Amino acid sequence: MKKVKQLLESKTQAVWSVRPDASVLHALEVLAARGVGALVVMDGSTLVGILSERDYARKVALRGKSSLDTQVAEIMVEDVLYVTPDHNTDECMALMSSRRIRHLPVVDQGRVVGMLSIGDLVKNLLEEQKNTIEQLEQYIRGT
Repeated sequence: MKKVKQLLESKTQAVWSVRPDASVLHALEVLAARGVGALVVMDGSTLVGILSERDYARKVALRGKSSLDTQVAEIMVEDVLYVTPDHNTDECMALMSSRRIRHLPVVDQGRVVGMLSIGDLVKNLLEEQKNTIEQLEQYIRGT
C-alpha cells in the first residue's frame, strides 16, 4: 500500500487553481485547457475551496445561471476535504468512496502540494493487483 507522497512522485506536480472572485467561465476554460476535472480555489496561498465540473453542472447549468456572471466563490465547495502526503492510498479511497467525491487536494504544512483523482487511485490499485498476481505466479512456479 502506497503513501500519497509516492503517488505524487509519479504525477505531474502542477496543481491548477483559480481565485474565488474569478468567473465560472474562466474556471471552465482552465479545466478544459488543463484537461482536469477539478481546481483548487486559492486566495493567495490559502486553500479556500474546490471547484469541479460537477459543481458547475449542478449549480450553474441546471439553475440557468450565466457562467460569465457567476463567481467561483458562489458555487465552490468551501468545506474542502484533503489529505496529507503521509496518508495511504486505502485511506484516500475510503474517504472518496464514503463522501462520494472524485478529487482530493494534498496539503503539506498548510500548502497545497498536489491533487489526487479517483482515477489516480484506481490506476494505483490496478498496478498493486498486477504486482500481487505476478508475485503469486512466481511463488507457484517456484521461481
